[in-house]
Amino acid sequence: MTRQRLTRAALVAALLLGTALTGASAVSAVSAVDSASVGGRTVTAAYDLGDTAFTDPVTGTVSEVRAVVHRPALVSGRLPLVVVSHGSWFACTDREAEAWPCDKGEAYPSHRGYDYLAESLAERGFVVVSLSADGINMQSFDYGDRARLINEHLRLWRQLADGRGALAKRLPALRGHVDMRRVGTLGHSRGGKAVMWQASDKHRGEVPAGVRVGAVLALAPVKFDDPEGDNSDTLVTRTPVAVVTSGCDGAVGEAGQAYLDDVQGRTAQPAYSVSLRDGNHNFFNTRWTPPAALGEDDSTCPDRELAPKTQQDALTSYATAFFEKHLKGEAGGEALLTGERALPGVVSTTRLVQPAQP
Repeated sequence: MTRQRLTRAALVAALLLGTALTGASAVSAVSAVDSASVGGRTVTAAYDLGDTAFTDPVTGTVSEVRAVVHRPALVSGRLPLVVVSHGSWFACTDREAEAWPCDKGEAYPSHRGYDYLAESLAERGFVVVSLSADGINMQSFDYGDRARLINEHLRLWRQLADGRGALAKRLPALRGHVDMRRVGTLGHSRGGKAVMWQASDKHRGEVPAGVRVGAVLALAPVKFDDPEGDNSDTLVTRTPVAVVTSGCDGAVGEAGQAYLDDVQGRTAQPAYSVSLRDGNHNFFNTRWTPPAALGEDDSTCPDRELAPKTQQDALTSYATAFFEKHLKGEAGGEALLTGERALPGVVSTTRLVQPAQP
């Protein structure tokens, strides 16, 4: 999105507050307290520490600390955590808004656009937290801002894993039940570059103590080096990486495939890529997809584009295979990532960069 579009309106504010339970009645996120209905397989909760809860220590950007959380209804032991970071979109629900916190309207619920994926992963034993980054979308194009906001949430989750901190009362069922040594990240668009930045060899030392990022998925990611030719901010050679792009992406194309070029012959961990032939950029996020208010179809091949649900189901399959392999040690879906097994209903091209020989 352009800076001009960052000041446009978004969905109605009520959408931000809604949560859902798979197989159970809806609950409100207003109280930000973990809750469930009997019989549901997953639980949706939320936390909100306010629009100005985090000030970036490097740039001074002021951000909200707000997220939606999906988890299994029955929690036992320590579960792996997947952190989702959306990309650049409308920051506020009023098209005339020009400041953060929103001077007009309410915050835009981009972070709710991946609920379908989060619920599916929660059914498979993951805790999934999707972060809101509207403050950054209004104020900043610094990718370090996005990475450091992820780290701030991870700091809070590290405290929760020990049964303490600001999230302990908001997510009581997860106190002591999150494995911070099995953390995955997924970033879409600008969030895709952010998760590569956060896990990069250069910046991995900024991850909070006690947290290990074990898998990074960049979804339709932005890819450019600044300064040109210096990829150190996003070079990830010590953590498994997956990149998912789409052949009809009208926003960033398939530039993200270059992340695999960067690690060829250098990485100590596998790197996978998947290109969906007829997918686009926005359909991965349901809040950016028509008929949602202000949703946009950015496809460059509208005559043959994948249906939104087909594209979302494909992402769910690939992401599940990737995170189960590298956070849970379950290799049942690895053949999807390598292309040995085709995914029904879509045409895709896969690539695998094997770890370099020592």
